[in-house]
Amino acid sequence: MTNILITGANGQLGSELKEFSRLSDQLKFLFHDVDSLDITDFDKLDHFIKTNKVKYIVNCAAYTAVDKAESEKEKAKKINTEAVKNIVKSAVLNQTFVIHISTDYVFDGTANRPYQEDDAVNPVSVYGKTKEEGEHEVKSYPKGMIIRTSWLYSTYGNNIVKTVLKVGNERPELNFVFDQTGSPTYAADLARVIVTIIHRSEENESGFKAGIYHYSNEGVCSWYDFVKAVVRIKGLTCKVNPIESNQYPTPATRPVYSVLNKKKIKNTYAIEIPYWMDSLAVCLKKME
Repeated sequence: MTNILITGANGQLGSELKEFSRLSDQLKFLFHDVDSLDITDFDKLDHFIKTNKVKYIVNCAAYTAVDKAESEKEKAKKINTEAVKNIVKSAVLNQTFVIHISTDYVFDGTANRPYQEDDAVNPVSVYGKTKEEGEHEVKSYPKGMIIRTSWLYSTYGNNIVKTVLKVGNERPELNFVFDQTGSPTYAADLARVIVTIIHRSEENESGFKAGIYHYSNEGVCSWYDFVKAVVRIKGLTCKVNPIESNQYPTPATRPVYSVLNKKKIKNTYAIEIPYWMDSLAVCLKKME
């Protein structure tokens, strides 16, 4: 039996991985969040990995409160950078594979084409900076993989889909920015890919291709487009208004354009990625 540690297990991606864990009898998933395993404590983490003979670590843990990170820099750095350093340090000692989840926020959003894995990073927020520093810890590890994703949502946790469903029934109008462009990611789709990668690696250890990968659903939209789709699919009666980012100032700067090029992960693992609107419809159906 292959033991896999999932950190940040109570988050959106960790919760979706729990669904897939029930479908595999060859893999034993060990789900932990901060209440049961503090990854900022190296000794506790390393003891757990040694004791449980962990072969893979999927690090879904992150400080993701983008705006709060601007005033909680040390807390964001502790989780997004220092904890990742602990994971890699222990992985080196125990020869454990690492799949680390990162973000489109490592880019500044000034590109005019989808970002490739080897494009220069230039985060414009504390959250993005701490995630970029976390990536740096994984990059040099021969058994380390980074998967950058964007605009994550799920049937679990707090996310924009749930927010729209709630306020869309309470307010006659909603305002969302139309000048921030990216690709939404249904966490269940990403979870499926992570499990696929682990299965491929178990079939043949050379199947684990270290490095940086990008994953989001196919297609491109603005936040306005995304919310319009939620409202349309669910038949909500509220009006959605397009606004500019300067009409909704936030403590943290967001990348204006953060579309990710996914050619590498599609070619390496021979996967097909669903269109964002199709996956949104699946998620909304599941929420019912």
